[in-house]
Amino acid sequence: MNPYRGCEHGCIYCYARPTHEYLGYSAGFDFESRILVKKNAPQLLREQLGHRKWRPEIIVLSGVTDCYQPVERKLELTRACLKVLAEFKNPFSIITKNHLVTRDIDILTEMAADHAVKVCLSITTLEADLARVMEPRTSVPLRRLEAIRKLSEAGIPVGVMVAPVIPALTDHEMPAIIKAAAQAGAETAGYVVLRLPFAVKPLFEDWLGNHFPDRKDKIISRIQEMRGGRMYDSTFGSRMRGEGEFASQINQVFKMACRKAAISNSSAPLSTAAFRNPDHNQLSLFG
Repeated sequence: MNPYRGCEHGCIYCYARPTHEYLGYSAGFDFESRILVKKNAPQLLREQLGHRKWRPEIIVLSGVTDCYQPVERKLELTRACLKVLAEFKNPFSIITKNHLVTRDIDILTEMAADHAVKVCLSITTLEADLARVMEPRTSVPLRRLEAIRKLSEAGIPVGVMVAPVIPALTDHEMPAIIKAAAQAGAETAGYVVLRLPFAVKPLFEDWLGNHFPDRKDKIISRIQEMRGGRMYDSTFGSRMRGEGEFASQINQVFKMACRKAAISNSSAPLSTAAFRNPDHNQLSLFG
């Protein structure tokens, strides 16, 4: 579920950028500046959950664009959707790069009591300068670690997603990111290797030329090594992790880092046991 299309965060590597082209906008500046707002998202969600045919299942927020991007601070569409999910006790998970998620600790704590929520903070790098040019309008890395700490202290299951792992640019940071996240209270960790579908590829290559011209060729070579000689391979099962020797090395480093940080690389499934339909419950009072 994505209350917004387009994302102000402006992450240069974002695999969701091409989705804006289906709307007649560009995957570049338009994706960061022309944000489509689904004002009726909470209403539609409530109708869906309240339908007699609905069976509770886990809903993921930010499967494409970040539900806590800056505009959420003003519009609170994500918070309104969380209130609906909490009303029905329908389990959900969140992945975000924004400290703003801590604003909704009250709702998240309520759902955590029923084992019906998990939050993942996505951290690409711990280097503030790199984050500033690569993810210009996200929360800085230290703020994301702070969000992990706050969520953990509130009893909310929280994990870290090292994503995307960019070979020859950020891959060496994986152990440090996992260690820092574990120390902040993260219970689980995961990772995704850089994906460059469609228009993202030329955008990313131009960005490398502007900011890291000395490393551009090496980074591109490593990406191709993990994608069967191409810049992107959409094959299900390998598109998230890549293939080949270098992809295998990243996976081994990830597992070793998890062991050293005493953090799990998998999490218990969320529960649907507490699901309820408040509308049906009210009708039952009238026999």
